[in-house]
Amino acid sequence: MLYTSESLETLIEELTKFPGIGRKTAQRLALYILKQPKEEVEKLVQAIINVKEKIKYCSICYNITETDPCPICSSPKRDKTTICVVEEPMDVLAIEKTNEYNGLYHVIGGVLNPLEGIGPDALKIKELIHRVSSGGIKEVIIALNPSVEGETTSIYIANLIKPFGIKVTRIARGLPIGTALEYADIATIVRAIENRTTM
Repeated sequence: MLYTSESLETLIEELTKFPGIGRKTAQRLALYILKQPKEEVEKLVQAIINVKEKIKYCSICYNITETDPCPICSSPKRDKTTICVVEEPMDVLAIEKTNEYNGLYHVIGGVLNPLEGIGPDALKIKELIHRVSSGGIKEVIIALNPSVEGETTSIYIANLIKPFGIKVTRIARGLPIGTALEYADIATIVRAIENRTTM
């Protein structure tokens, strides 16, 4: 049943498609947008369009970027002998906020989950192995989220890398099981990286 205008109702429906946004929050956001000056709304719309048009994935590490390779992969100041393996680009942002890690990254794009049909071919694991086998890498830090799927994926990746004679470590267990890396506080991430263990 339509209580307001059709355009407002359409906006509310679109906002409920965002993760974690229920109908009440969507209504508040829609009404907030309605109250904003047209110029502010146009800036928001343009920012969304820019994200869709300009952002791509780095051809080396698969992090999000506007340039290829990304600024991390192309930086001469980064330690090119260490790769930190993470699930998603948000995990790169979480680790970068600590200002403690100076190596490279590899975003695999998720974790193994046979129940949902996510096998090794659905992730960027082959690309990681190619990077490792190309030489120059001394350590691979596995920083996947501490879930059952994350653990399974960590062990799978470690077993693929070990034959190359490269040190494989994982971040320390300062993160409780089931916690996403992107939501952990900076101090916890710093401790987890500093106290990483060999796999």
